[in-house]
This record gives sequence, structure tokens and C-alpha cells, in this order.
Amino acid sequence: MDSAPVANDDDRNADIDSADPSASPDLYAAIDLGTNNCRMLIARPGATGIRVVESFSRIVRLGEGLAGTGRLSEAAMGRTLDALAICAERIARRPEIRRVRCVATEACRRAVNGPEFVDRVRRRTGLELEAIAAHEEAALALHGCAPLLDRHHPRALVFDIGGGSTELLWAEIPRRGEPRILNAISLPHGVVTLSENYRCDPVPVAEYRQMISRVEGDLLRFDRDHGISEEVARKRVQMLGTSGTVTTLGAVHLKLNRYRRSRVDGLIIDFENLEAARACLCRMTCEERSAIPCIGESRADLVVAGCAILDAMCRRWPVGRLRIADRGLREGMLLGLMAADGHRCDRSPRRGARPPRAERTPTATATAGA
Repeated sequence: MDSAPVANDDDRNADIDSADPSASPDLYAAIDLGTNNCRMLIARPGATGIRVVESFSRIVRLGEGLAGTGRLSEAAMGRTLDALAICAERIARRPEIRRVRCVATEACRRAVNGPEFVDRVRRRTGLELEAIAAHEEAALALHGCAPLLDRHHPRALVFDIGGGSTELLWAEIPRRGEPRILNAISLPHGVVTLSENYRCDPVPVAEYRQMISRVEGDLLRFDRDHGISEEVARKRVQMLGTSGTVTTLGAVHLKLNRYRRSRVDGLIIDFENLEAARACLCRMTCEERSAIPCIGESRADLVVAGCAILDAMCRRWPVGRLRIADRGLREGMLLGLMAADGHRCDRSPRRGARPPRAERTPTATATAGA
């Protein structure tokens, strides 16, 4: 793959929460550096949840070429350092920020020069970047997504399709108390790693099936180890996804002319409508996908690989519907930072309440866009 240009700053959390008179004046910052994206949230604790005051997102493709070389490239590190420098500058402008946490995921975990890059980040920006283990990444994401889980389904499949890997959780959801991870797996398949090995402009049917097959073997082992299919057949399982892939599919399904977090976060889509949105994107060329406002040029070549990973999970576990979360790792970090200072952000839905029913908005066609 050719070196990617630095993408324009993209605020996927553009719907900043309105002022909350009960919110604390203290601010907290969380940075999530993934294989594809560098994202930051600055927020304060409120009576009914965290109140976001600023967000930043830039596609940096830190893991570009990593699968073939085992190293972070100089160009990718340069792009990422520039994005992190912007984050550091924005944090420095807000002296009321009490705590900051910066984590790196799959790309830094895998790269032989990951520790060297972490040192460069500290020297250039002053940020203390942690390369966290996959299990901690999964636990933080679950904590951030917990308010969207349905307490009437005692089991949950929660996943995050990343750039270099896909984190998959099998969790117990009690009627009261915190969700508990029963097991977790980090699949070595992400939108960047798959896209580097398959054509997606448009994707040939045979290659799309090959992408699905690469994922299916890992899913089958995880399924057999935990009897997940049996629980699905008993209708005891819900599925929740947090990633650019699922939020993009949600926006395409709703035919949004610009991305709106308030419309997508918490959206429930039936598998039938999800399949229609996936098929729509897979038929398109990169240029056609780029023209969809909720995708753009920076994601157009990656979303098909994400669709293949999601397709494999939906085929293995026909739960019937997916709930989309535009939240996860950063929110989990923020809640942890706030709790350390004694703030209680009760973001859970009213006990016993069911989530809203699935929307049945017609899916965009290949010519309509989103």
C-alpha cells in the first residue's frame, strides 16, 4: 500500500454535550492511539454521565505496512507524532484538566520498535503513552459501552473492529451490577491489515469471501470453547459493536448527509438492514464510497475489510440485530480517571428498562449515498 497522506481532522463526536449545571469544573482527557486512528476526548463528570467538551480525531495509519515488516514506518510515526502534538497542545490550553491518560493498542503492541516510538512521543509531546494489553483494552471498552447493554439478555458479544486487530468479548450481563468478562480474544484481523492484502475497488466477490474465511476459523474456536451458539439459539445473547465500521454502517443505513453521533450511538439495526448496508458499500468503488459524506476519502479503502469482519461474526452468531456504540475505550478511560477522584458518573439506563426498538429506516442504495 502506498503511504497514506495525513487525513483531515475528523470529529466523529461532533455532537458535543450541552452545558450541564451539575457538572464538575474538573476536566479529564483520554487519548486512544490505534492502528489507524488517533482520537482524544476531553470531558468533565456530570450527574448523568461524562460531559464532552472537546474531541479530536485524525486518521494516521500508524500500522501501515506493519504486517509485512514488523516495524512502524518512519512516515507513519511522523504522521502520528504530528497528531499527538495537536492533542498535547489542546490539553495544555486547558489548565483545569486534572488527569490525562494516553493508551496505544495493537500497532504499538506488535511493532518491534514500539518502545522506541513511545519514547519519541514523550520527548516530542510530553505525553506518557502506554501500550496496553489486549485484555485491558477490551475491559476498558466494555466499561465505556456498559450503559448500552440490555439487562434482559444475560450474555453479550461485544466487539471492536480496529485497524490491526479485532477485540471480541464474551460477557455476562447481570440484572444489577457491572458486566463481567467471561473471556476475550484479540483476533489478528483489522481493517488495515486486511485491506493491505485484498482489493477493495470494488471488492471481487471471491476476495470478499476470502476475507471472511480468514476470520471464521478464529470465531469457530472461540464459539466452541464457550458454547456461544447454544446461547444464541436460546435467545440469551445480544450483540454490541463499537468501531468505525459499525458507526459508518449506521450512518449509511440512516442516510445521513453528515455524521451525527446522537443519531448513531445506541442505534439498533436488524441483520437484514445491516446486510443491505454492507452489500451497498461492497458494490461501490473507492471513489464512490469517498463521495458518501459519512465515509470520505480517508475511510473509503478500509470500510469493506471491516464489513467482511462483521459479516463473519453475524454469520457465526445470528443474533438478529446489532446495537451500535459510538463510545468505548476513551469513555472507559475517562470513567476510570474520574472515579479515581471520587466522581460517580452513573450513565447506566434506568434499571429494568429495555433499549429502544430497532429503527427500520430504508438503507441507502449504491447511487443514493448516505
